[in-house]
Amino acid sequence: MTHPLIEEAGKKASIGWFSVDGGPAHALWCMPLDGRIFLVTGAGEQKLPGIGEESVVTVTLRGDHGGNVVSYPATVTQIRPEMDVWETVAPQLAGKRLNSSGPAEQVVERWSRECAIWALAPAGDPLPRSTASGAAEPRPTIASNAGWKPFKLHRVRRRR
Repeated sequence: MTHPLIEEAGKKASIGWFSVDGGPAHALWCMPLDGRIFLVTGAGEQKLPGIGEESVVTVTLRGDHGGNVVSYPATVTQIRPEMDVWETVAPQLAGKRLNSSGPAEQVVERWSRECAIWALAPAGDPLPRSTASGAAEPRPTIASNAGWKPFKLHRVRRRR
């Protein structure tokens, strides 16, 4: 039996924050179906480092107004093309995929070769709510502003 809060938040999920092994949370698009959350990772799709190596992921879902409603642990199962559930889940996920590179059939074919579909099932009660804001330090990036700034901007020298 799933906790009612997890069940209700999961029904409306289109994006969630997923954290593997206590690492940084990644915002990923997802699809709820039959009490589980499904997401796609791989080439040309979203990334969730370490999801294939861990069996438990922390899922955080938002409410109607964008705030954190519930966080809970989830067990992870990879959905493979040879499994029966693939035929049900993959076309529905492809239909939800915004800005896809082609029709749903081509997207599903590409996913079967290059990507992984994951099913995340709730594995316990919701985690206790924190009073902290949930804000994290920005991740290091090479895309930053230059440190040097000119003394004066737009100064034009006059000819003498």
